[in-house]
Amino acid sequence: MPDAATRPRRILLVRLSAIGDLVFASPLIASARRRFPDAHLAWLVQPECAPMLRYHPDLDEVIEWPLSRWRLLWRQRRLAALGREVASEVQALRERRFDLAIDLQGLLKSALPARLSGAAMRIGLGSREGGRLLMTRVVGRGSDSQRISSEYRYLAESLGWPTDEFRMRVYPGAEAESSAQELIVRHGLAGGYAVFCPFTTRAQKHWIGERWGRLAGRIQEQFLLRSVMLGGPGDVEAARSIAADASSSIVNLVGSTTLLSAAALIAQARWLVGVDTGLSHVGIAMERPSVLLFGSTCPYTETGTANARVLYHPRDCSPCRRRPTCDGAFTCMRDIEIDEVIDALMAHSGVDS
Repeated sequence: MPDAATRPRRILLVRLSAIGDLVFASPLIASARRRFPDAHLAWLVQPECAPMLRYHPDLDEVIEWPLSRWRLLWRQRRLAALGREVASEVQALRERRFDLAIDLQGLLKSALPARLSGAAMRIGLGSREGGRLLMTRVVGRGSDSQRISSEYRYLAESLGWPTDEFRMRVYPGAEAESSAQELIVRHGLAGGYAVFCPFTTRAQKHWIGERWGRLAGRIQEQFLLRSVMLGGPGDVEAARSIAADASSSIVNLVGSTTLLSAAALIAQARWLVGVDTGLSHVGIAMERPSVLLFGSTCPYTETGTANARVLYHPRDCSPCRRRPTCDGAFTCMRDIEIDEVIDALMAHSGVDS
């Protein structure tokens, strides 16, 4: 293998999105730092996801790649402005003189900036969509798909990087931690609380809506804890519906926190219950007792920690991913009952019934 890979001075990691995938890939940062303690270590990411990496102590630099803005300029046919902005960003990237670029996403949209960086050595993780043509080496994703972060662990092993402390990590930063503490005081949550993460991008990944309110009532009744519901601006309307069914047992903070303050709230939660969405994976990274509800997707069943469990009832059609065949019944998610969630919380957080 060329010198750039064995003794790189400047390393670029490329994973543009999404939140959950950044959390899964986060162990590579500490692994790279341990392998190359003196190297300049940077991560290229889309601006909306950049906060998840901003305060990581082992990163020297987080570089924003404004892909969403460029797509908007393309749709608006503002081609001159698009050309100028892309040229400027590519020049700034090349001026950093990376000698090793690693495409962790494996798509053409992530392979292109890796190639445009000018790095002589470019390694792709499971590269497809023509991205492998832009790499000097492609590493497979491994075969242990049931284990959390397995593909990134396999990459580290293939590159000879340490994997003995291969743990997901999220660092919210002091400002977000202060903001979270203010919310805890304002809503009277100092005695403890559960966190709900009910929302994601696809309907087939959601749990049955009315069950969240009933689950919150059970948690309040049995354990004297209220539940904090988290999500983004696009989830506000659905959150109102859930909160309306829950009386005072849910504190609805959907759309009113930043990504980092939500992570800081998760870090202090007694429990987390969530569907397959980025904030749910943050719970595992923060080592909080977590119960994840999976149906149409199953990114992992082995969480890597004793206090986190995946509830998953596969059917003949599972996992359907983006092509559900149940005509909206989402039976795999409906099979997850409230009692099962309560039992899992108790079993994986040392609480007696």
